Amino acid sequence: MGIKILIIEDTADIRESVAEILELAGHTVYEAGNGKEGVEMARTYMPDIILCDIMMPELDGYGVLHMLGKTPETAQIPFIFLTAKADRVDLRKAMDMGADDYLTKPFDDVELLNAIESRMKKKERQKEFYSKSLDDLGHLIARNNGLAELKKVIQDRKSRYFKKNQVIYYEGDKGNGLYIVLSGQVKTSKLAEDGRELITGLHGSDRYLGIQAMLADETYSDTATALEDSQLCLIPKDQLEELLTLYPDVSRQFIKLLAGQIRENEEQLLQLAYSSVRKKLSDALLRLYRQGGPANNNIKISREDLAALAGMATETVSRTLSDFKSEGLIDKTGSIISVIDAKRLERMKN
Repeated sequence: MGIKILIIEDTADIRESVAEILELAGHTVYEAGNGKEGVEMARTYMPDIILCDIMMPELDGYGVLHMLGKTPETAQIPFIFLTAKADRVDLRKAMDMGADDYLTKPFDDVELLNAIESRMKKKERQKEFYSKSLDDLGHLIARNNGLAELKKVIQDRKSRYFKKNQVIYYEGDKGNGLYIVLSGQVKTSKLAEDGRELITGLHGSDRYLGIQAMLADETYSDTATALEDSQLCLIPKDQLEELLTLYPDVSRQFIKLLAGQIRENEEQLLQLAYSSVRKKLSDALLRLYRQGGPANNNIKISREDLAALAGMATETVSRTLSDFKSEGLIDKTGSIISVIDAKRLERMKN
């Protein structure tokens, strides 16, 4: 079934070519030749998805996204940027502002249609995403007003999608909100003085990112990067501060979550400082194994990321994994590691 698509593009040839492809696919297409016209058409026709060029006269793509974000109705429309520039700063700005995806010109019809189909599927699934970690907050809250309000904030917020290896925020960035991982996997990391990466945490569904930055009003203390295509919800700083002020029990629970993260980081630092190579790697594997839950003993992680998590050289990781496989502790195929004997890994001597 066709959907309504708005194209905002000042280059007529590109706009007409994209419109032709989409109309052949059975979609209803609206065309705008500049940003101001695009904003008016979006408010008039309420399209299902918007394709928008970044570099335009009068009102550029960033301005269009900003204007549409001011009203709840248009803020929820999936927004894909079209850009001829693959510059990281431009793309990062686009995603930070709330864009759902981007296509770098020139793109072919398959890329275009796949991007639209992917956004629409994820828009439908968005309604089904609720973080069960919100329910975890509830057991210490005397009344559920705070929890209900937090759920409402997340339901009203537009979830954001990050592609594999896309940076969510950088160490030193001003904390602009609290991220909740709805699906996928995110790593947080820091760079050592010698340039090596140290992974401070791996975060799957229902994990919070940036608690310390929000509670202490500081910059982010590490860099967050999507390890796979991931969906996150961002609670803006002002909304979070209002929740924490109105509902002290919610505030206390976030402090407990932060304390737990600090304890995990301390344990990791002790392991890195005092553990043997085999002990470091076994502990890292067990952390990943426990995150996957009892129903899944498979760990999908690159050798480089595993080395950064364990504080080891990549070559040492590969050699030690081979030893573990020959000892019957694990099995490995490509980037998939299967834990065979978790108890023996736990008993690994230092």
